[in-house]
Amino acid sequence: MYVRDVKVALGFYRDRLGFRSIEETDGYARLRGPRGSATIALHAGATSDRSPPGRPIVLYFETASLRRTCARLRREGVRFDEPPRRRPWGWDHAYLKDPDGHRISLYSAGRTRPRPTPR
Repeated sequence: MYVRDVKVALGFYRDRLGFRSIEETDGYARLRGPRGSATIALHAGATSDRSPPGRPIVLYFETASLRRTCARLRREGVRFDEPPRRRPWGWDHAYLKDPDGHRISLYSAGRTRPRPTPR
């Protein structure tokens, strides 16, 4: 994902959301999610030049306890565009933006999470 300032983005994803740094170089960082093996890469570059027109980037991160996660982030100064609440499809979502304005949904599917299809 392209960001204006990798150090600022690191401060958000690593220090606020709990991602773990795998690699950091000048203008680049790779982070692993707080749980599991999913990773995200942060690249220095103008975000508006990289996003498809009319199709903003939205990142979705699932958490086991959405309300607890949001309460912790609020104590750390993170502002939410939409506080946690149950959505019509049965999942709880909260929305916020990262320092570059990328929209983020923190969510919890709970018991309504569909089971994976057997292979």
